[in-house]
Amino acid sequence: MIRTLLHILLLVSSTTMLQAGTLKGKLLEAATGEPALGVVISIEGTSLHDISGLDGSFSIPNLQKGSYRLTIRHISYAPVQREFAVNGNEVIQMDLSLEAADVKLAEVAVTGKRDGASDNTARLMERNASQVMNIVSGKTIQISPDLTVANVIQRISGISIERNSNGDGQHAILRGMDKRYNYTLVNGVKIPSPDNKYRYVPLDIFPSDLLDRLEVYKALTPAMEGDAIGGAVNMVMKDAPDKFTFSANVSTGYNELFVDRKFMGYDFKNIQSKSPYERNGNLYNATAADFSTATVDYKLKTPAPNLLGSIAVGNRFLNDKLGILLAGSYQNTHRGSNSLFFDSETVDTLRGEALTKMSERRYSEQQIRYGLHSKIDFRVNDKHKIQLYNAFMNLTNVQVRDVKSTQLTIGGYDPVAGNATLGFSTRSRLTRQQIFNSTLQGKHQLLNALALQWSAVYSKATNEVPDNVTVPLIGFRENFRERKTTVGDASRRWEHNSDRDLSAYLNLTYNTTIGSTQLEWTAGGLFRDKSRSNFYNNYQLRPADPFAEFGKDFTDYTQIRWTIQNPRGSVASALNYNATEQIKAGFIQFKAETKNLEILGGVRAEATHQGYSMLFPIGEDRPNGNQQYTDILPSLHFKYKPEGNVNLRASYFRSINRPGFFEIVPYRIVLEEYQERGNPDLKRAVADNIDLRYELFPRASEQFMVGVFYKMIKDPIEYTLRRDAVRGQDIYYSPGNFGNAKNYGLEIDYIKYVKQFGIKANYTYTHSRIATTKSRRIRNESGDLETINVEQTRPLYGQSAHVANLSVLYKNQQNGIDAQLAGGYTGDRINTVSQFIDNDLCQKRFIQMDASLEKTFRNGLGVFVKANNLLNTPMEVYINNVNASNARIPNQDLPGKTLIRRDRYQRSYLLGVRYKF
Repeated sequence: MIRTLLHILLLVSSTTMLQAGTLKGKLLEAATGEPALGVVISIEGTSLHDISGLDGSFSIPNLQKGSYRLTIRHISYAPVQREFAVNGNEVIQMDLSLEAADVKLAEVAVTGKRDGASDNTARLMERNASQVMNIVSGKTIQISPDLTVANVIQRISGISIERNSNGDGQHAILRGMDKRYNYTLVNGVKIPSPDNKYRYVPLDIFPSDLLDRLEVYKALTPAMEGDAIGGAVNMVMKDAPDKFTFSANVSTGYNELFVDRKFMGYDFKNIQSKSPYERNGNLYNATAADFSTATVDYKLKTPAPNLLGSIAVGNRFLNDKLGILLAGSYQNTHRGSNSLFFDSETVDTLRGEALTKMSERRYSEQQIRYGLHSKIDFRVNDKHKIQLYNAFMNLTNVQVRDVKSTQLTIGGYDPVAGNATLGFSTRSRLTRQQIFNSTLQGKHQLLNALALQWSAVYSKATNEVPDNVTVPLIGFRENFRERKTTVGDASRRWEHNSDRDLSAYLNLTYNTTIGSTQLEWTAGGLFRDKSRSNFYNNYQLRPADPFAEFGKDFTDYTQIRWTIQNPRGSVASALNYNATEQIKAGFIQFKAETKNLEILGGVRAEATHQGYSMLFPIGEDRPNGNQQYTDILPSLHFKYKPEGNVNLRASYFRSINRPGFFEIVPYRIVLEEYQERGNPDLKRAVADNIDLRYELFPRASEQFMVGVFYKMIKDPIEYTLRRDAVRGQDIYYSPGNFGNAKNYGLEIDYIKYVKQFGIKANYTYTHSRIATTKSRRIRNESGDLETINVEQTRPLYGQSAHVANLSVLYKNQQNGIDAQLAGGYTGDRINTVSQFIDNDLCQKRFIQMDASLEKTFRNGLGVFVKANNLLNTPMEVYINNVNASNARIPNQDLPGKTLIRRDRYQRSYLLGVRYKF
């Protein structure tokens, strides 16, 4: 009986379900055609409802036969009611356009500007842009797993990143063009670099939560500075709001690396910021007492949890004439890596690379990153506006590198018996980088058709590396037991540099109409005066008792007694120099626009005067030098709009890449692996760039883009290992110009939302070719080794043939949930160019996986989780050959390749709270 009743109930239920209808549709904004997100759709007299998804869609199932009334109420839209009937098992499609709510207060209409941090704004700006570009919105940055601009930028098509020693992104490689071929802007103004040698700006100095959006320009217009072949990165910082806004977040987390081992640190706050030379003058003879033991007093500990936070507050005053925004960000994190590095040598180029030493490196790094920025704008009236922007960014990196090296070719290396000659080395290094920018700008509508815009900019970037200490010890392994013995020669050095910019911009814009064509003329200019200084002082230390043994005569580095080999320090180095640069530029640009076609073009002229002066020359042939040149840089951009949501783009522009300030100084310094030399004859690179792109924007937050690019580069600048022409056994690393290079590729971008789910995907194929001279070591007819030169064609340094990103999104506005799983693929690329043929060091392809989850409550409070490097992906460098002599070397586990380096960073996690009012 019970079974029969159950069958009847199931039959009735199934019949009812079969007779139920479903209401489906999309909500669009009437004014823009954009999806209306997060709007509640309800059925009167029932509990049935839904919330419009990321694409504006909604679905309400299980509607029984009958008549219903749909109701929509939202603060931003006028109320909507629609009646409909369900006749049975059917799907009723109902797409609705929502009119903006007519909100008035005291008979004054309330209007607001578009949210500059939204995804819809980012897509609209990409669609309306005059040149090829990509944008990441502030909202996307907020819910992404990324904490710095360097990590955010890796999600953009055509971009891969170069990572630092703890696995964080540091520099961007755009379209296969190394970091040197790009420049960085803050609010459209170029900023100087704290790097002690080069122009490029390390993007890991910028916290991502200070941004409204991140823009990447892949094609330059005449109004933009012309020294970017890969592209330009523009960080648009948070802007003054239309009403009172307050937001804050705080989070904490941990890195798995320090679950398995301790963090090695020292008291970096009490190290000596100036060398004895700087404190006491150039005639002072330093003694061992002048050197603090703080930098060698190492402690092993479990690090405190990471601490991160940011705050932003803004409002408008004086009847909305004055807008003010203040924002700050703070990040104190503990990172590191476990690294394996092999030294090698080439006997001949037929048998591959023979490994000579294996170094096991443990990095412990504390990063203290903070940023402050303010934006003040004053609207004098409808025609005149003045704004002042100030930003200060600081990144302090406290690093300890502890190394154990095993000699593989000498000292009785026997892995079976457990015997080897060992070397131990510990380095403590504090790096403090800072960037300050202050920009005063004015916008003035002089006449109905004539506008003036000007900017006055002061920027300064500094870099300090005080008391960089390396202490080596000798040791051995016998019967698998390891022991440290005596101390080797140590070094302590101080470095600092500064880069100061004074810049002025002036642009005039005139608008007119010829028939049905709107024509805009812009003419302007730039003047920049740059002053750069570099200081270097190195002391060589020798143990006072060369026979003192670890564990017997001393137990830690603070107990070692030293004698100073060069009491006045080694300041007579090419690393002490001053550099100057003046840029004078002018341009004229036009933009003609009809209903379906936009043409932007013009020409830019840039005159460069770059020079250097070595402060303590020691017989160099050219202790002073300069370069002067003028470049004419034309560009032309077409945008055809066959439909309102479709663009067809074609563009051409010429651009340059100037040598770095240090690159043209005739220096010679010894690095950890190679000697490095400058090149006073290094020339700028000049490139002709072509872009074609098809763009489709089906919805406000969706897109499909496919494009191709081509670059012909004259005199590209590449670093290569070379052989000294006089001392053939000396190998050095140096920049040079190498004929012509080609770089071309394909880019695909795709963003699609369905209900609560979304997908963001991009793929870039890049192909480049450059020919450089390489050495080949052969055995001649007499059987002796002989070195000959050959030409080899290879890809550009840092270029990966395949780069791809895939992010799967989930957004449930009803429950306030945002989730994201983001993966990125970077193909093999050259890491170091070898002097030998077929012997370049390559970085192995890798996949990076990150995730984030955020829950927002109705009171403005939210909680979030971020997880990085979920796959524990290592960074691996290899040579694409093998040598039989390496068969007994451990960790050589890449088939057909010789492993040179492997860094592991482990996973990191973050848990935080966010509040917005």
